[in-house]
Amino acid sequence: MRLPYKCIRGFSTALSQDFLSNNHFFHTAAHSVPKQSSSFPYTEKFLATHLAPLLQLKDSSLLPSVLQQIQQIHAQITVNGLHNMGILGTRILGMYLLCNNYFDAQKLFWQLQLCYAAPWNWMIRGFTRMGCYDYAILFYFKMLTFGTSPDKYTFPYLIKACGGLHAVDLVRHIHGMIKDLGFEMDVYVGSALVKFYAENSCLDNARELFDKLPQRDTVLWNVMLNGCLKCEGSADNVVALFGEMRGSNAEPNYVTYACVLSFCGMRSLSGFGAQVHGLVVRCGVEMLSPVANTMVSMYAKCGCLSEARKLFDFVTRADLVTWNGMIGGYVQNGLMIEAMDLFRRMVSSDIKPDCVTFASLLPSVSELGCLDLGKEIHGYIVRNGVFLDLFVKNTLIDMYFKCKDVDMACKVFEQSSDVDIVICSAMISGLTLNGMNLDALKIFRWLISKKMRPNAVTFASTLPACASLTALKLGKELHGNIIRKGLEGRIHVGSAITNMYAKCGRLDLSHRAFTRIPERDSVCWNSIIMNCCQNGEPEEAMDLFRRMGLEGAKYDCVSISAALSASADLSSLHHGKEIHDFIVRGGFNSDLFANSALIDMYTKCGHLDLAQRVFNAMELRNEVSWNSIIAAYGNHGKLSECLALLGAMEDGGFKPDHVTFLAIISACGHSGQVEEGKRHFYRMIHDYGIAPTMEHYSCLIDMFGRAGRLEEAMKVIEEMSFTLDAGIWGTLLGAARIHGNVELAEVASEHLFQLDPQNSGYYVLLSNLHADSRAWMRVDEIRNIMKERGVQKIPGYSWIEIDKSNHVFAAADKNHPDSSRIYLLLNNLVAEIQDEECIPQLYEEAC
Repeated sequence: MRLPYKCIRGFSTALSQDFLSNNHFFHTAAHSVPKQSSSFPYTEKFLATHLAPLLQLKDSSLLPSVLQQIQQIHAQITVNGLHNMGILGTRILGMYLLCNNYFDAQKLFWQLQLCYAAPWNWMIRGFTRMGCYDYAILFYFKMLTFGTSPDKYTFPYLIKACGGLHAVDLVRHIHGMIKDLGFEMDVYVGSALVKFYAENSCLDNARELFDKLPQRDTVLWNVMLNGCLKCEGSADNVVALFGEMRGSNAEPNYVTYACVLSFCGMRSLSGFGAQVHGLVVRCGVEMLSPVANTMVSMYAKCGCLSEARKLFDFVTRADLVTWNGMIGGYVQNGLMIEAMDLFRRMVSSDIKPDCVTFASLLPSVSELGCLDLGKEIHGYIVRNGVFLDLFVKNTLIDMYFKCKDVDMACKVFEQSSDVDIVICSAMISGLTLNGMNLDALKIFRWLISKKMRPNAVTFASTLPACASLTALKLGKELHGNIIRKGLEGRIHVGSAITNMYAKCGRLDLSHRAFTRIPERDSVCWNSIIMNCCQNGEPEEAMDLFRRMGLEGAKYDCVSISAALSASADLSSLHHGKEIHDFIVRGGFNSDLFANSALIDMYTKCGHLDLAQRVFNAMELRNEVSWNSIIAAYGNHGKLSECLALLGAMEDGGFKPDHVTFLAIISACGHSGQVEEGKRHFYRMIHDYGIAPTMEHYSCLIDMFGRAGRLEEAMKVIEEMSFTLDAGIWGTLLGAARIHGNVELAEVASEHLFQLDPQNSGYYVLLSNLHADSRAWMRVDEIRNIMKERGVQKIPGYSWIEIDKSNHVFAAADKNHPDSSRIYLLLNNLVAEIQDEECIPQLYEEAC
């Protein structure tokens, strides 16, 4: 492409010499311009013809020199009075725009004959190249205002400018004018329209026009293929369109194959991808980087890593994209060791990783929780001064949070000079994940103070912090903000709102928020079902589980586990067996969590043999499975079986965790083996390095309490470093009630009336204890306290399933149709107990 530049340079030199030989001169000042010379030998046609080749110049490195020559020519022809000539002036205008000299172009434009389309076309083209799409469109409408009619050269760059603004409605209007002017079938105009519609997901419009065009070259087919690939609802048309292309006169090229191979990777079509690979080899384009990189990525996404690696090793000049594709393939298939080995080899091959490389590696580190690996990658980034874009910073923060290194995540955030809403959302999510809910809310308030606009992800990350803090008022404020921004219908936002209200104890508002989600996915259903289970509404949970199936949502292991939990809470063996049958038929019988939930359900329904059978049938087991079966035997008071299972768990290479020891200590408490429970408590701390939680202390206190060792229970409470909650004091109160220790009961109740003043159970326990000791004045005091505080007694219920039907009973209930027979049997049982010289403790409610 250097020939036009040489021609114009020679032409310019000759023109200058001719001026000098005739004693002509030029000057840039307006008052110095001489009159036109009658002996000037060059016509407008001659000059325009010699300038034409330069408009095709593609080597941008020549543009500065060309601009200087063009300015000289412009000056010479201006001196000689040729500046008003149409074609010549338009071509000089075009050269100015190609050389990015918009100042001279603008001055020249207004000196030209604007009744012709050419000057306008060049200005539209220039602004479009510059990225000033709005100015390009503005000049189009100015052109119409001047009464100048567009020609077929006006529309390709005008449509491209509309594409930069995604102005679909405007292009449809322009398309109507194109039809009226008869340019729709023009190759360039039609192709520009097809490209615009395809890139803006208007595939129906694109296909309709595409089918009309008389000439469809390879480029146009590629535009349609890429449009289908990028449009989610039309991606499946790629294969059919590729078949049509092969049946036409157009020859597929490397762009075509890269597009089709991308589709194969997206849909995991390894078989069809291999066929396309064969076509690529036949066409001889397999070594071109775009094709080779896409093939590596395709095989990796299809899980064919051996083929991907063979192809990767076969590529003679693997570029950065090739390395990233192979590393990403290993990461997507969970092969982190291979990914890191390849990353190290990449570095040693003097290929510098970029942001895409780290964006591939870091999320997998988060999933595996390999903090050392994440720090190694971060260290490389720091040592080599790799530019961190916002996406990689966000990924780093997320990795540190998920690996529980909160300090490093905060350091990355604090050292970021440019912080956007995405990074703030990651900080809020990470802090909430690590239980730092107040800090998460501080970040939210900070971003508001910085005039950042929270998006759907921000709200979905902040609401769980409100839920954890049971901050109902703040949660309602966020909900109102979400409604004002029109984000309530987003699935993940609606699910977060539902969960927040449920965790704050407002299941009614949770249901209302759930019904307002327009399209509910499995995550939404799972959330509301689990919330019902956790808020003591197992019947509602089972009803929602049925509705979930009727509305076409797909059950997953979480749905099934939640439904089994509801069945367990109801002690409904019938429902549990039905779900078990569904697990087998639905192919979930290999899911570890579903099986663990089955074990728990059968245990709570009193069928320990069926729980053991489920455990024995499991081909794979994890810590959750072992914990479930150990807890099952523990709840049934079978300590020896618990300890045998603990030994088998350790022999199988599984390390007991905090849940395991919680089950063991609880089992020791139920079986009265206090010393064994203490031994395992201290073994957990010293041998396994597990710090005891509030739940462990609660089990330990319960164990001492059941055994009547209340002083030891109180000593444990006094030595605890935690802020004591109602659960701890409630456990002590229950133990004091059993053993008639009024003094200790008063201490526990004093704390409970402050921590949970509306829980009627604590008042009833204390009142019954005083009633047993005949302290009726204290009973009256407790009754008056309840009245003053407006505490309502919640009646206790029990139920039993007989012949697939639940029978529910309240205390002293006579509403059951068979109540007379039930009480007759109960009285007979009491009489038999008394005959055995046992004294039954009859229930008497003092409050």
